[in-house]
Amino acid sequence: MTVTREVERLEQSSLKLTLRIGKEELRSEYDEIVEKYGKTIQIAGFRKGKAPKDVLVRKFSAAFKAETLAHVIEHSLSDTLADESFPQEDRPLSYSTPRMENDPADMELDLEQDLSFSVIYDVMPRFTVGPWKGLEAEVKDAEVTDEDIDRELEAVRERNGIVLDRDDGAEAAEGNVVTVNYAELSESGEILEGTERQDFVFTLGTGYNLFHFDDDIKGMKKGETRDFDKDYPEDFSDKDLAGKHKRLRVTLTALKERRLPDLDDDLAQDVDEKYETLEDLKAHIRERLNKNLEARLRDLRISALLEKILAATPMEIPESMTRVELESRWRAMARQFNADPDQLAEMMDRSEQGREALYGEWRPQVNKALQSRLIVEALMEEQNIEVSEEETERRLEEIASEADRPLEEVREYYNQAGGKADLEADIRERKFFDVLLAENTVKAGERVKYLDLFANNG
Repeated sequence: MTVTREVERLEQSSLKLTLRIGKEELRSEYDEIVEKYGKTIQIAGFRKGKAPKDVLVRKFSAAFKAETLAHVIEHSLSDTLADESFPQEDRPLSYSTPRMENDPADMELDLEQDLSFSVIYDVMPRFTVGPWKGLEAEVKDAEVTDEDIDRELEAVRERNGIVLDRDDGAEAAEGNVVTVNYAELSESGEILEGTERQDFVFTLGTGYNLFHFDDDIKGMKKGETRDFDKDYPEDFSDKDLAGKHKRLRVTLTALKERRLPDLDDDLAQDVDEKYETLEDLKAHIRERLNKNLEARLRDLRISALLEKILAATPMEIPESMTRVELESRWRAMARQFNADPDQLAEMMDRSEQGREALYGEWRPQVNKALQSRLIVEALMEEQNIEVSEEETERRLEEIASEADRPLEEVREYYNQAGGKADLEADIRERKFFDVLLAENTVKAGERVKYLDLFANNG
């Protein structure tokens, strides 16, 4: 089929493809359809398949034209997109289905005129990467201190602590592990149906409960029930509670305390037999924190440079690309909550903040991440960054060493479906970031605490 095509680029990396099919081609397609049905249609007064063409056309012309139109649109579009001469940059993204500019139901085939129709779809963004060498940036700095080591040691003690029942008559105090039953009450003191929660366990003072009633149950004894009122400020962190009044009933059913081990050589040996003394454990913690710090500083330096390149690289991310990433993040969030994505969507849509509202909050960050990814891909292509088998093997050895796992086990894991390709992609990106850091200058800025450097605001 001979097709004339015209391309028009639209906003947000979308494209309008207009195809024109000559009336001779239309007539040929129409005649083929008439001939096909003429062999099978039974018309009164004629043997099956023997009705004259003019009789068929007079009786079924509208149906023949409708099928011709659908056939021509479908095949001219698929042939165009499959044509090797059709530029790659003009092809639709894999997740962007071409949509007709006009509803086919409103179109009418005229066999005396050429047929023209348009489809719209998203394409890969076109952009020119701005300057990416000779840049200067600044990021916050930090170091591992004794305070950081002490905090990690305290976490080790917490993980190795034991929980014991407190004596009967003991009063709940901060740091105790409590088990409670609770419910909301009406103004008359009746339990509101559907608000009961049984055997809820949390550490008193952490605020890890829906209504934040830690202070309200301090001093309670096992078996005691307490009713109380709570008023939540307008700026309360939980939007469902902000500005509201709640009457609650809480029953303390169990009271325990966590006893922590002494910070000594015995604790170090309990953590891992490779540590003979507490100093061995401290040295390992310092080494681990320094590695984490080094990796974090590298990430911050790369991000600072990419920010500058982004600012100099105008780019329009297509909606379909953004949507795919948003939905991927949604599924990841559902997995974190061990929830079915569709059921989670239904639940959120019933709340004040539905899924689309959350997508709106995520959108700027998602688009920025997509822009960065496309820029990095473009620069890796430009710099011809490739990965050798030797580099892949070295990385496997590093991973095995870091995880303290046999090399063959690690290799087998990455040889599973998609694993090796992902590993090679990661190595390729690492190599490019090495180039990026070498070609630019990132200065150490304000000195902050170790933990602050890992906060979202860097």
